[in-house]
Amino acid sequence: PMATPPRPSPRRAVPLAHVEVGGRGDRPPLVLLHGLFGSHGNFQTVAKALVRRGSGKVLTLDARNHGGSPHSPLMTYEAMSLDVQHLLSRLGITKCILLGHSMGGKTAMTLALQRPDLVERLISVDISPVSTAPVSEFSAYISAMKAVKIPDGLSRSAARQLADDQLRPVVQLTQLRQFLLTNLVEVEGHYVWRVNLEAISHHLADIMNFPVFHKPYSGPALFLGGSNSPYISSKDYPEIQRLFPKADVQYIEGAGHIVHQDKFEEFITAVLNFLPPP
Repeated sequence: PMATPPRPSPRRAVPLAHVEVGGRGDRPPLVLLHGLFGSHGNFQTVAKALVRRGSGKVLTLDARNHGGSPHSPLMTYEAMSLDVQHLLSRLGITKCILLGHSMGGKTAMTLALQRPDLVERLISVDISPVSTAPVSEFSAYISAMKAVKIPDGLSRSAARQLADDQLRPVVQLTQLRQFLLTNLVEVEGHYVWRVNLEAISHHLADIMNFPVFHKPYSGPALFLGGSNSPYISSKDYPEIQRLFPKADVQYIEGAGHIVHQDKFEEFITAVLNFLPPP
């Protein structure tokens, strides 16, 4: 019988798209991980500001199934952590400062707990190592995105406007709609979502949860929340403490979930203050 060609294993890391902003060679590199439905672009301004103020080089990544990174049917924190580990190894980075927002924060925590040798220190932006928001809310957003119908041949602005109108009944917040719409792209004359909605909806419970770990990460950790966001609450402190005994929890006054967008200057200052002294 004919041998069947090997199928690509879902366990294998995918080569992540990334952008590098050159910084000081004598300081550890920073790696920034975006949240669900985001991309490396969410952190471009942050990357430039950190470098301008004396940090090491900064890498912004696209998670699997997001931005310019390959799609994969698997979407777990273990898989996403492995993707980042492979990228670090490909770039010859043996130690970095890892910063992640929301889903990216959970990927960063997973990596630090799995491979503490690779992580000099950790910054989790507005997320705890516990279950997050109800899955139903995000399921509704995904269904609404899947249902968007855009005829071919429209201009980019007309397509966006049409998608915006179609999302509005389900996604009431303008800021959230604008954010989701950053994923609408034109491919060969058709408008499509560049995020892998199938994989995301299939793994939504995994994304909202957090893997089980028993051995803590003993490096310095900063949990940086928005004061107006419910995502890092005092009921999470025991679990933060258990897994990250050196953790410091700080809140940025007046910021919601997207801390770096809501209070940019305060965010940059908090990150720079947490970096190791030059």
